[in-house]
Amino acid sequence: MNQSPFIPNQVYKRSLIHDEYGGNRQGGISPSAKVPFIFIFSGKSGAQYGYRDGWDNKNVFSYTGEGQEGDMQFVKGNLALREHKERGKRVFLFESDGTTFVKFVSEMEYYDADYFETPDRNGSNRVGIRFFMNRLGVSIPVYPNQFELISVHEDPIDVYGAANTPTKTERSGLVTSRVGQGAYRKRIIHRWEYKCAVTNFNKLDILIASHIVPWAQSNDNERLDVHNGILLSPTYDALFDKHLITFDNKGKIILSDKIEQSAYQKIGVTGNERIHELSPYNIHYLDRHNQNFAS
Repeated sequence: MNQSPFIPNQVYKRSLIHDEYGGNRQGGISPSAKVPFIFIFSGKSGAQYGYRDGWDNKNVFSYTGEGQEGDMQFVKGNLALREHKERGKRVFLFESDGTTFVKFVSEMEYYDADYFETPDRNGSNRVGIRFFMNRLGVSIPVYPNQFELISVHEDPIDVYGAANTPTKTERSGLVTSRVGQGAYRKRIIHRWEYKCAVTNFNKLDILIASHIVPWAQSNDNERLDVHNGILLSPTYDALFDKHLITFDNKGKIILSDKIEQSAYQKIGVTGNERIHELSPYNIHYLDRHNQNFAS
């Protein structure tokens, strides 16, 4: 592995990076024609346009593609990022605080991509591209095709960019059908480390990516917030969805009195289950879920 020219957590002046290595001085994805590098920059300033990036787990970074108006497509920087391995390009992730300085995070590589709904800079809904980038050298325990619930030929948009951009009506149907099946579902799976949050069962085609606060009770941001998601086996998902089980702030399961204890035991629910990886953000959503718990 070639040594990185950048030091993790060190701050650099962005203009000096481009002076030495080339690449566009503006924008999030900056391929260089001078050296085989692609720089990607992530920051909070683009959140209002749907650029909500972040670590889904310690090794996988969810990164929003480029394009400020209209549907994002696999062209220019988006295409370069997806095909960087084939083109022999290295990818370096930096965090920006909105100033002239950026902090180097890690060298990354492309793992997968999918579509999601996001506003453009004019506030119009459009189809965005969500990249899933893993730290260089890290092995993800599942393959990208294990995430898929819909085969490519059934998809209104070819995930490899070969098909035409959908019509407005098709796009509406696409976004509706893929919420929880496309980029959002994948983020939840990465977040929960590819296994049920309760049982550690790890067969992805069985697991269900659920909202903690239901879709109908969430605003636009909450509906696609990775922290408002939980990955569950079907039995626990069904009970959780109907508010017959929930979890306290320490992750301990709580059983509703609406079902007899013996009935829980018949379906394998003991009452001793616990989620060990709750974040403070998960707890915020669980507090809201618990307001409707059928005690």
